[in-house]
Amino acid sequence: MKKKKDILLFTSCILLVVFGLVMIYSASSIWAEYKFGDAFKYVKTQTLFIVIGIILMNFVSNIDYKEYFKRTNLIIGVCLLLLVLVLIPGIGSIRNGSQSWFGIGSFGVQPSEFAKLGLIIFTAKYLALNQKDLKNIKRGVFPILGMLFLVFGLIMLQPDFGTGMIIVVSILAMMFVAGVPVKFFLGLGGLGVFGIIGLIVVAPYRMERITSFLDPWKDPLGTGFQIIQSLYAIGPGGLLGQGFLNSRQKQFYLPEPQTDFIFSIISEEFGFLGVLIVSFLFLLILYRGIQIALHARDDFSKYLAFGMVFQILIQAVMNLMVVIGLIPVTGVTLPFLSYGGSSLLITMISIGILLNISKK
Repeated sequence: MKKKKDILLFTSCILLVVFGLVMIYSASSIWAEYKFGDAFKYVKTQTLFIVIGIILMNFVSNIDYKEYFKRTNLIIGVCLLLLVLVLIPGIGSIRNGSQSWFGIGSFGVQPSEFAKLGLIIFTAKYLALNQKDLKNIKRGVFPILGMLFLVFGLIMLQPDFGTGMIIVVSILAMMFVAGVPVKFFLGLGGLGVFGIIGLIVVAPYRMERITSFLDPWKDPLGTGFQIIQSLYAIGPGGLLGQGFLNSRQKQFYLPEPQTDFIFSIISEEFGFLGVLIVSFLFLLILYRGIQIALHARDDFSKYLAFGMVFQILIQAVMNLMVVIGLIPVTGVTLPFLSYGGSSLLITMISIGILLNISKK
């Protein structure tokens, strides 16, 4: 029996998106006025993506989730094809040092964002069909691990470590709730340490990010610059903040504050109260996502719901850990709030899938 739309989940999503648009204007207006002569440059673009995102969210919320089960191979196949195509010079474009974009005029699309969604759908179907084999690591776990490493490897060729880590952690979280033995995760953790060392050897700039994270003041004008400016924004926020539009760090101190470090501007202008409100809305999404998963009527929709909410919350947590200096800078945006089209559209589509599962 179909139920009405999940109002709590829908409202939390819309409130975050609207607040994000307001903060994008606050964070970017000075920079946009200087660079483009239009203080509303980023707001206009984000508004377009928000309108498209809301349309897609409502459209997807009316698509029976079982359609993804039927078309899983097609979905993951298209995602893999896009990840390969973006690596080809002349097709993929380079931004911020990563060849991870398809340039369409002034807009850009990241296939790695679509890969997040495609791999979650693939994993949800695999876990649903192989529930009995998950206790056997070789027979039940290695196949999904192979697909995960394939997607992660293609993303690291761009390279886009932040998105790659979101995908890995999200899929591992899905495997954990599906009942994969704990010893597997302990062994994988040990391999992960060697893997990180290997990634650092291949690209030494990652070690610079780690050392700047441990002591950003060691290179305050270089690798530690973003973290220091972020902390300078968060520190003065206090309980109620400096007031809307009154951020100092957005005035050419914190680079492009409308993207990865928008939470720093929220903290500076709205203080601890603003942080609590944003955190509360994310917790509502987590609560409803878990409730939807626990009440799902079949294993596929259960794991699909878990995957959707995991990837949103893991990305949010990673972004917040970066801006407060708990982990190195990864280039991960804050869902719903940061400026950026691909991330917003995939997040809204994910909410649409959750809304459809909640209707059943």
